[in-house]
Amino acid sequence: MAIRPAAHQSPTRVLIVDDSAAARAMFKVIVESDPALQVMAAVPDAYSAARTMRTELPDAILLDLEMPGMDGLTFLRKIMQQHPIPVVVCSSHVGAGTDTMVAALELGAKEVIAKPAARNEIERQEASIRICDAIRAATETGRRRSQPEPRPLAPGPKLTADEILPARPPRPVPETMPVVCIGASTGGTEALRDVLTALPASAPPIVIVQHMPRGFTGAFARRLDSLCAIEVLEAEDDMQVLPGRAIIAQGDRHLLLRRRNQGYRVSVVDGAYVCRHRPSVDVLFRSAAQEAGANALGIIMTGMGDDGARSMAEMRAAGAETIAQNEETCVVYGMPREAVAHGGVQKIEPLDKLASRIIEFGRRNAERMIR
Repeated sequence: MAIRPAAHQSPTRVLIVDDSAAARAMFKVIVESDPALQVMAAVPDAYSAARTMRTELPDAILLDLEMPGMDGLTFLRKIMQQHPIPVVVCSSHVGAGTDTMVAALELGAKEVIAKPAARNEIERQEASIRICDAIRAATETGRRRSQPEPRPLAPGPKLTADEILPARPPRPVPETMPVVCIGASTGGTEALRDVLTALPASAPPIVIVQHMPRGFTGAFARRLDSLCAIEVLEAEDDMQVLPGRAIIAQGDRHLLLRRRNQGYRVSVVDGAYVCRHRPSVDVLFRSAAQEAGANALGIIMTGMGDDGARSMAEMRAAGAETIAQNEETCVVYGMPREAVAHGGVQKIEPLDKLASRIIEFGRRNAERMIR
């Protein structure tokens, strides 16, 4: 029987594939807590998923990697070869298995998130936010990117950067080395690779928040480091920010920029989710506005939601240069759109121009410091 694609409808129909009955039950409750989502089926393995998909394709798949019989990576590869459906990988194997998670992204997974422990009500609520937002973001990637309104937000609190770093009025910042701060989410792993691999070893210092789970950012940083002329590292507390070095925020911990004489170090801190994320772009950008001011360049890239929008406006008010990735090259034009709407964006550039803008920024500011 020929596979019949599911008719377009709202809510989005999700197929859950996980060998744990407890996990399937948890995911079913989480997915159906979002009115934009609906569980089409919850099955224990890839073979059951394939049988389900013989008559109708889901709009999205929530997929575990460790399963009996056919493993998740093999199933993902077959999906992408035959019917490229948006897939969100949700796995507990993000420690020793982080290289597998990188492989999942390279095979075509739209998002990779950690399987939640959900030991208490707060963790259950945070898990619901992460999983529902990841599924909705994944399905956005196959649609026209200029939708005027995003989908309704997942349930749960939405806190601001005030939770981590209090706001303060703009004030003059001493002249320091130039520093680039980048924020990205859905589609950002590939977009960051395109930007960072195009930079020379002499590039200005770069600090990055890419929304990722705990344990995955180390493998991501190592992968980029092997491809780039610059050094790419996962953040450690008090790590020095240097020319020719990019620092990527740890998954599940916020990253802040701290001025130290004419240079910078980073702080890695715990705390509440900000704009539904930890690490949060808004937290990094606020610290850049306060600590670097006009010495900074802020870049906001592809991603769903509005993380980074408010604090990019603070960066601009403090004299920083600000750039948003353009709609045409974004996987999801959410975060850049919101940054534009909040008045924080000076320039809008395509993905293939961002590296050259970073190089120009570094060159201009190096000349300024020499003078």
